[in-house]
Amino acid sequence: MIGAPVIRAEGFPPKVEDLHYADWIPGLPSGMLTTVTVSVFLAVGVIICFFLLSYRNPQIVPTRKQWVAESVYGFVRDGIARDLIGPEGIRFAAYFTTLFSFIAVTNLMGIIPFIQNSPNSHIAFPAMLGVITWLLYNFVGVKKHGFFGYIKASCIPNGTPWYMYPLIIPLEFLQNFILRPVTLAVRLFANMFAGHMILVVFILGGVALIEAGGWFVAASPLAFLMAIVMSFFEFFVMLLQAYVFTLLTAVYVQGSLADEH
Repeated sequence: MIGAPVIRAEGFPPKVEDLHYADWIPGLPSGMLTTVTVSVFLAVGVIICFFLLSYRNPQIVPTRKQWVAESVYGFVRDGIARDLIGPEGIRFAAYFTTLFSFIAVTNLMGIIPFIQNSPNSHIAFPAMLGVITWLLYNFVGVKKHGFFGYIKASCIPNGTPWYMYPLIIPLEFLQNFILRPVTLAVRLFANMFAGHMILVVFILGGVALIEAGGWFVAASPLAFLMAIVMSFFEFFVMLLQAYVFTLLTAVYVQGSLADEH
């Protein structure tokens, strides 16, 4: 529109720098203690302290903290480990609970004031979690079936005719040994990165509207309101992604333990 003021806010449109990987302590080597590393240390500390304090003096009638901790563990044990793997899945319940708690808390760092950046919006952390899952389900599969038996069970579905082997074996190998950790990592990373950028767009957009002046200022509250609404939406997405990652890990472990595929 001719004569309309041009939005030239300093922070808009969002840039990579807006992911807020800034160093926290001047003087330390760059990248040693950034927002991401602080978020990870804080998340691990919160999880350890929460479960230690919740089970320090367990009661027959649980306290509020004990009830919350038992609910988290019971949800993962019964709703994921036991339902997907069966009774044998109980031995994985502690790891699945740790995995779910870690991803959930690190995801929630994306909406914590003064941090507002999930470590999982950096591909390195979801990639490492994907590698750990890959190592876990391959380890339990090799342990149960033996190396060659596991490779055969993973690459040749039961009932596949021999003349389909040249087509099926490469596809199954690619899916089970290459794509699984990649899709796990990319799914978590993409959701956290996209959610962070959406919040940045609305917040910086509101600032840009204010700095533009004129009738743009009247529209700025809508941008900030949308940032608040999207924060609540992101809260549920963050918990959902923690659940999905843990659920798929359990599915892969179940597949590795199964006698037939």
